[in-house]
Amino acid sequence: MNHLTSWSDLSTDVWDACLERALWHRQNSAWSDAAAHKALGLVFFNPSLRTRTSMDVAAAQLGAHAVTLTPGNGTWGLETRDGVTMDGLEAEHVTEAFGVLSRYVDALGVRTFATLTDHRADRADQAFRAAVAASTVPVVNLESARWHPCQELGDAATVTETLGETRRKKLVLHWAPHPKPLPRAVPNSAVMMAARLGMEVIVARPPGFGLDADVLELAKKEASRTGGSVTESADSAGALSGANVVYAKAWSGTSVYDDPDHEATQRASHADWRIDVAKMSRTDRAAFMHCLPVRRNVVVTDGVLEDDRAAHVLQAEYRLHAQKAILEWVWGLEGSGFSVQGSPAG
Repeated sequence: MNHLTSWSDLSTDVWDACLERALWHRQNSAWSDAAAHKALGLVFFNPSLRTRTSMDVAAAQLGAHAVTLTPGNGTWGLETRDGVTMDGLEAEHVTEAFGVLSRYVDALGVRTFATLTDHRADRADQAFRAAVAASTVPVVNLESARWHPCQELGDAATVTETLGETRRKKLVLHWAPHPKPLPRAVPNSAVMMAARLGMEVIVARPPGFGLDADVLELAKKEASRTGGSVTESADSAGALSGANVVYAKAWSGTSVYDDPDHEATQRASHADWRIDVAKMSRTDRAAFMHCLPVRRNVVVTDGVLEDDRAAHVLQAEYRLHAQKAILEWVWGLEGSGFSVQGSPAG
């Protein structure tokens, strides 16, 4: 069964084939009946614009029917923890809910953000893993506490189209200010994406906002395979110098679980990390990327977003093409030109 939990759980052949197929879909955008008589269930525990719309349209363009559910809003609230007494707001356990949904649909897409309050649950991807365990059909991760593989594949295709050759090109994953603490699934996936492409990756962030050590070690291992590199820096100006891609993203500080008030104070003190035209001028005419939604003039200024080097809208478009490729792989669709079968990473 072809689950997509994270790309690190799969062979590099699957990643390479899905990336090639996403690029193909952008150049050969067409509707087909490759997935006719397939049904896709989409369960969003958290808000979505791009993921929700692009998955729905991706299914339709392949000839499948998508059903979107929001737990607690038109459906019962879902409990994902095991062994709890369910006397609160959640009326149904994920075990029954996903057990039933598995009998209605041919694959499930699930979005479950990090709590940013329970470090153990977030680190274990508890809510998403519970959904996978309860499902008897393939599950696609639409963003969990740890990873966003759909974004990761779309980003890889964006960088590949924009730069052509990616190896040894410099990508700066640049922390940005934000009024709220945000999960790390996207930055985690972005650093892995660039490492897979053999890029020189610099994670530029203020003190106290480093990514988890295990994520960085995983990215460094991948970079060693592809000829790239992964480093961290607290020097924004130095990191941006000569960059080919600047990927701006806000994420929470390391103290968010233990001392959220301190984390909020730290976050507010780094407004100067906002990406502006002056910062971009340090780069080698870098493409600008952001996963969206973006808070204009908080994370990045209007001038950067409206420059012809801004790739964030192309990046969002690639979500559709990437997710068509993912669904083709999940379902092993005949006639799609897709022959790689799922296999564990080795």
